[in-house]
Amino acid sequence: MGLSADGSYKLPPMDAVGSGSVQEKQAAYLVEIIEKVNGLFEGELTDDDQLVYVNGVLKGKLLENETLVQQAASNSKEQFANSPDLSNALMHAIMDAFDAHQSMSTQALGSERVRAGLKEVLLGPAQLYESLRAKSGPAAGAR
Repeated sequence: MGLSADGSYKLPPMDAVGSGSVQEKQAAYLVEIIEKVNGLFEGELTDDDQLVYVNGVLKGKLLENETLVQQAASNSKEQFANSPDLSNALMHAIMDAFDAHQSMSTQALGSERVRAGLKEVLLGPAQLYESLRAKSGPAAGAR
């Protein structure tokens, strides 16, 4: 990709009808996750909180499980859904996520160095500023 001086790049033109369907399918998939997860948890959790927890954290932990990879490859979705290994792996993923997030949060709360590093990552590769600007709409650049 060729970036311009302001960090933007020119997107290639769409060459086929329906070439945007992957993004639309992905968006519909994420909406479905949010709809199904809503109501499972109590408290003041945003859709993003729930989406990141289910589709990012738990799914990521489960994708690391070689037993599940092998079972998914050699069974139907229904057979896989009924696997006791899946239920066991889900429980372990929840515990691992809890331990990891508690550990990271404890370290971040107790260390200015960690908070400064997180801030640097958020403002750099995580593009927090750019994401916030985009969320505020096109009028943000006119201020």
